[in-house]
Amino acid sequence: MASFPRRALAAVAGTVAAAATLAACSSTGASTASDSDTPYSPPDASVSANLTYAVWDQTQVKAINANLAEFNKKYPNIKVNVDVTPYANYFTKLQTEASSDSLPDLFWMNGPNFQLYASNGKIEPVTSEVKAGAIDPKNYPQSLDQLYTLDGVQYGVPKDFDTIGVWVNKALFAEAGVPIPSKDWTWADLQSTATQISQKLSSKGVYGISAGMDGQTTYYNTIFQSGGSVISPDGKTSAYDDPKTQKGIQFWTDLVKSKAMPTMKQLTDTTGDQWFVSGKSAMYQGGSWARSEVAAAPIAKDVVVLPVPKGDQQATVIHGLSNVVATNSPNKQAAQALQVFLASKEAQQQQGDLGAVIPAYNGTQDAFAKSMPGVDLQLFLDEVSYAKPLPVSKNTAAWNTLETNLLPDAFDGTKPVDAVLKDLASQMNADLAKE
Repeated sequence: MASFPRRALAAVAGTVAAAATLAACSSTGASTASDSDTPYSPPDASVSANLTYAVWDQTQVKAINANLAEFNKKYPNIKVNVDVTPYANYFTKLQTEASSDSLPDLFWMNGPNFQLYASNGKIEPVTSEVKAGAIDPKNYPQSLDQLYTLDGVQYGVPKDFDTIGVWVNKALFAEAGVPIPSKDWTWADLQSTATQISQKLSSKGVYGISAGMDGQTTYYNTIFQSGGSVISPDGKTSAYDDPKTQKGIQFWTDLVKSKAMPTMKQLTDTTGDQWFVSGKSAMYQGGSWARSEVAAAPIAKDVVVLPVPKGDQQATVIHGLSNVVATNSPNKQAAQALQVFLASKEAQQQQGDLGAVIPAYNGTQDAFAKSMPGVDLQLFLDEVSYAKPLPVSKNTAAWNTLETNLLPDAFDGTKPVDAVLKDLASQMNADLAKE
């Protein structure tokens, strides 16, 4: 997605075939916990190496270079080339490199693709670093940290994270004469508020709420809030045929039906964030990453933010990126030294202070929370206490594609929600059986 290039689910596009490709080319000596029993020992300060560090977000390069300057104070002879690949092409390029065992020494990994690379022996566990105390998983949100663990083996620690909130245009609320809900609002409050605004401002083409209509920012949240789930804990079966999951999908169908938000066709033609920043929706359910776009928009002076409303329980989706080391890196010791440094409080504090991301290291997020005076961004941090990790499996892309293809018929009322979800669960189970 162009507006918010760090969103997790966009990165799985074009990777459905990657599972077969990586499996066919997987290392015969795939990394396991036993492969990393030797305690990590930092290399000598005189070690010399040329590393490639692959990322996809040009806006973070300034902060990355600041991190590298600090790293080089300890390791002056480790030279790091930051390789930035446009987000739309990043995982396509990575797949090609993985199939030829020419992956970058260190590179960004996201939740939806992690298990694919880990299960095929392409990335190195951090077991030895954790055993040596160089990396402590307790320093990061548990719900996020577990994203990068497979079969009891941890392969990376998060460098940053996102949670989901509801961005609010105070000026449109005032124009409609509708009070802004309290932070302990519910699904019913959102439905009522959005419907009132849509009715009162319909002549101006303004809707009560808009959204991206992808799992991470919308329906995974309501599925979790209704007590449902997307995939079984063991990652082997779909949960879309669970009545609780259906309730989470029905929430969005009801919003569209009541004309409280644009139709699926309208949201396809104009994305949810564009509706909001152009002043055509009073609320936008989106990620913490929306801060940059919202802050740069003309409506910025009128914006506040609320936590996602509560359903049967409180929940939001959390996701974050991780730095991982290639199993076959010829400079593995130097790459692990950089991985350890980038996971440190020092490096992540620097990332946060420079406004690049919400750092994942506990206690380093103050700069983000204060980056929009008058807007309570702290709530994105407070949501971590009830956050649930983004649902993933070994080939997430396959069933993400099914969601994208089938769920719009449920959201716009073309087909009954239960019928769509029964079909989705059946097809998703077939894909999961192939993993």
